[in-house]
Amino acid sequence: MISIGKAQELVDREIANDALRKHMLAVSAIMGALADRMGIGGEEKQKWMLVGLLHDLDYERTKGNPEKHGLIAAEMLNEELPDDCLQAIKAHNTQTGFEPNSKMAKALIAADAVSGLIPPTALMMPTRKLSEVTVKSLKKKFKDKSFARSVSREDIMVCEEELGLERKEFFTLALEALQRISDELGL
Repeated sequence: MISIGKAQELVDREIANDALRKHMLAVSAIMGALADRMGIGGEEKQKWMLVGLLHDLDYERTKGNPEKHGLIAAEMLNEELPDDCLQAIKAHNTQTGFEPNSKMAKALIAADAVSGLIPPTALMMPTRKLSEVTVKSLKKKFKDKSFARSVSREDIMVCEEELGLERKEFFTLALEALQRISDELGL
């Protein structure tokens, strides 16, 4: 299995867009926090973080072919990750036809979605910093369907439906995970 360091080198090599690299880092941090919350540690936690970090590895290659997004990444990572990780990466995009059939895959869907809500909320704050974001502000932005329109509220709700976390608890967990890496995210 690839190390986090080698995975980051792969992301840096494959992904030109800085915002996308930061998104992938954010999803990895949220996946690590989710693993902690679920009592998952060691190598299994590392797998969760790797899935978060690498889930969009093919995004720039598949922009014009969205039904391939996740499938190409899984091919690229075939020798680097175990099957459960590859399946989660394939399943995070509903257009691939792969169903999220594990906690890891479902966590990736929720983490991917919530990572699209938190940074834009930070950018609405006077200092444009994650340190100013509160769970209350996230709940308000979540309810405002015109804010961060592309973020699937349904995918965020996977936290309740599939992972057993109330939305407030999930927002707290995700926000704290991103606040810990705020310097790396530039927020």
